[in-house]
Amino acid sequence: MRIRSLGVIDDAVVELSPGFTAVTGETGAGKTMVVTSLGLLLGGRADPALVRIGSEKAVVEGRVTVPAGASAAVRAEEAGAELDDGALLISRTVSAEGRSRAHLGGRSVPVGLLADLADDLVAVHGQTDQQGLLKLSRQRQALDRYAGDGVAVPLAKYGEAYRRLRAVAVELEEIVTRARERAQEADMLRFGLDEIAGVEPRAGEDVELAEEAERLGHAEALSSAATAAHSALAGNPEDPEGIDAATLVAGAHRALEAVRSHDPALAALADRIGEIGILLGDVAGELAGYADDLDADPLRLAAVEERRAALTALTRKYGGHGDGIDAVLAWAEQGAARLTELDGDDERIDELTAERDALRVELGGLAQALTDARTEAAERFAAAVTAELGSLAMPHARVSFAIRQTEDPEGVEVGGRAVAYGPAGADEVELLLAPHPGAPPRPIAKGASGGELSRVMLAVEVVFAGTDPVPTYLFDEVDAGVGGKAAVEIGRRLAKLAKSAQVVVVTHLPQVAAFADRQLLVEKTNDGSVTRSGVKVLEGEERVRELSRMLAGQEDSETARAHAEELLATARADR
Repeated sequence: MRIRSLGVIDDAVVELSPGFTAVTGETGAGKTMVVTSLGLLLGGRADPALVRIGSEKAVVEGRVTVPAGASAAVRAEEAGAELDDGALLISRTVSAEGRSRAHLGGRSVPVGLLADLADDLVAVHGQTDQQGLLKLSRQRQALDRYAGDGVAVPLAKYGEAYRRLRAVAVELEEIVTRARERAQEADMLRFGLDEIAGVEPRAGEDVELAEEAERLGHAEALSSAATAAHSALAGNPEDPEGIDAATLVAGAHRALEAVRSHDPALAALADRIGEIGILLGDVAGELAGYADDLDADPLRLAAVEERRAALTALTRKYGGHGDGIDAVLAWAEQGAARLTELDGDDERIDELTAERDALRVELGGLAQALTDARTEAAERFAAAVTAELGSLAMPHARVSFAIRQTEDPEGVEVGGRAVAYGPAGADEVELLLAPHPGAPPRPIAKGASGGELSRVMLAVEVVFAGTDPVPTYLFDEVDAGVGGKAAVEIGRRLAKLAKSAQVVVVTHLPQVAAFADRQLLVEKTNDGSVTRSGVKVLEGEERVRELSRMLAGQEDSETARAHAEELLATARADR
C-alpha cells in the first residue's frame, strides 16, 4: 500500500510479506493508520478528519494479488476492472470536504463494490471485534458461520416461513384493529350506493338534459325564428305577393337553363344554382318540421329541471370537482367493489387465522430443526476452539455453548414449550468459558479477562480459517492484555496461521513481533513544525533494536538486546 496525507502519515509505502507481517511502533506513531488505510481500500467509511492537516486530500493505493478465477476477480472484471498480472489495483481518495472516490483496476467504481469484495479478500479483527463477540447475536452469527450449510439450509427455510407468518400476522392485525373503521366505511358506501341507485342515472344523461332544458326554456323564440326563416326561404301562404328565396333562385335557374347550351361555364353555374335550390327546399322543409315538433310544454321543462337537480346533488356528493354524472357512476363502480371487499372481512379473518396457526406449527418444526443443527455444530465448534486455546497458553481452558430458548405464551412451540422467536430462530446462543479445571463455565462477557478474551477471539478466527478461509487476516492489537508466555504462544499460533494465509498484525508485544516473517516499523519524526510518519522494513540490527525498545523501552540495553535476540532465535527455530 501507499499512504499519503492520512493522519500523521505524510507519505509512506507499506510492503506486506506473503506470510506473517508485524507492524510495530511507538504509541501515536501511526500504526492504526495502517489499519485505517486498509479499511479505506476495503470500502470503509471515509472520515474527512483523517485527512492530514494542511492537505486537500488523503490517498491510499493498494495492490492486491487475486487468484485467477476467484470470486473477487470475477466480480471486479464484471464491474469493468482490469487485472494487472493477477493483481487488482485499488485506490481510495478522501477530500478534506468529505468527498470520497474509489477506483478499481483503472475504473471508477462505487465504494460499495469495494466493501463487497472485502469479504472475499480480507478478514479484519480488532479490539472492537472482541467487544462485538460479547454480544449474543454475534456469538450466534459466529456459530452459524462455522456450521456452514448445516445451519444455513434450515435457516433459509425458517426465514422464508418466518416472513410469510409476519406478513399474515400484519394483515390480520390490520383487519381486526380497523374493524370499526371498516364497518363505518361500509355503512357510508351502502348509503351512497343506495342513493345513487334510487336516482338511476345514465351515462351522459346530465349533458342531454342540459341541452333539453336550454331548448325548452327558449321554445317561443326558437319557434318564431324557425317560422320566419321558413317564410324567407319558401314564402308565406298568407302573403301571395311576397318574394321568397326559393322563388328567386328558381327564376335564376330558369334564366340560365335557357342559354346553357351556348357556354359550358354558364351551364356549370346553372347546375350549382340548381343545387342551391334543392338545398333551400330541404332546409325549408326541416324548418317547417322543427317548428311543428317544438315542444313548449312547461310541465316537461319542470320535470327536466327536477331531474337535473337530482343529478347535480349526486355529482356534488360523489363526483369530482367539475366532473359530471359519469364520475358518479365511476364512484359507484369502485364503491361496490370496495364494499364487496369489506363485507368479506369476516371470511378473510377466518382464512388468515387458519393460515397463521398453520404457519406457527410449521415454524415451530423448522425452529426445532434449526436448534438441532446449531446444537450439533456447537459441539464441534467448541471442541475446535478449545483445542486452539491449548496452543495459546490456555491448556486447561474449556469452551462450550449454551443454546436456550425463552418461554413466551405468544411464541411458537419448540420441544413442547411455547418460546419466543425471531428472524434467526428461537435460539439464544451464548459462548461460555471455563478458564481452568473446576471452574464453572461462565459467559465470556463475565468470566474472561482481557487477555483471555483476546485469545478466545484469536482461537475462533483460527478455527474459521480452517473452514472459511480468506487470503488475508488483519489483527489490530488483538493481543491487548496478554503478556509473557501467552504472548509467545499467540505469536507462535499466528505464525502457524500464516503458513496458509497472509497475516498482518499490529502489535505492541515483542513476543508476537518476533515470530513475524517481516517486521515493519511505523516511526515518527518531528522537524519542529510538521510531524511525518514513515514505514520501513526492519532487518538485522534494526529489528533487534526495535524489539529491545518494545521489551524494555531502551534500544541499547544489553539485557533487552539479549532477550530480543533470544526471541528471534526461538521464533526462527519454530518456523
